[in-house]
Amino acid sequence: MPEPQSSGGARFITFEGGEGVGKSTQVKRLLARLNEAGIDAVRTREPGGTPKAEAIRSFILQGRSESWGAGAEAVLFASARFDHVNQLIAPNLEAGRWVLCDRFHDSTRAYQGLTGGVDDTLIAALEELALNGHSPDLTIVLDMDPEVAFRRVETRAVEEALTSTGDRFEKEDLVWHRRLRDNFLAIAQANPGRCVVIPADQPEAALEENIWQVVSQRFAEQLGGQPA
Repeated sequence: MPEPQSSGGARFITFEGGEGVGKSTQVKRLLARLNEAGIDAVRTREPGGTPKAEAIRSFILQGRSESWGAGAEAVLFASARFDHVNQLIAPNLEAGRWVLCDRFHDSTRAYQGLTGGVDDTLIAALEELALNGHSPDLTIVLDMDPEVAFRRVETRAVEEALTSTGDRFEKEDLVWHRRLRDNFLAIAQANPGRCVVIPADQPEAALEENIWQVVSQRFAEQLGGQPA
């Protein structure tokens, strides 16, 4: 295995999509592929990634902020993101490590903005503050029919012996999730240079290969021109 890179050419890749589309699994798989290619990389998630951000994650996903409304939730997500960017994402990129993040600012736009009805001016202002100049180099949007994704979530709950039927957002109805899917696709369409939509309703290994083709082609120079 090649020695990991320690400086220069670091890239920031985010994964987006609705509930149950397999983001966390594919982040892990891409991290392994990058490591095999000699790339020093870390994975993280949103909300979360730092102790303060994880505390906010727990507060939101337990439903404790739901009564506050989507606007307040957008502010909470931005607060978590601000700490996450400054304490984890930026330092790793500056050290030459690639960063893979399970959700980022597009989720706030899709969930609280387009789906929750929070004004775009507020979303944009929070985004500018929280990102602090660290926009993703590539965003992979995993797309799946929400009804299929729901079955995945239910299966996962049984396998993990969960006592609840899902977190704050998994509990929303199918109509809500269909609107959420449309909003992620709209974000991708509005940002074609950054976002790539990949169908997620396929075997994990096949999806991993699709993602690797996109990453290896997009960052061929950083990956030493390795074939997809």
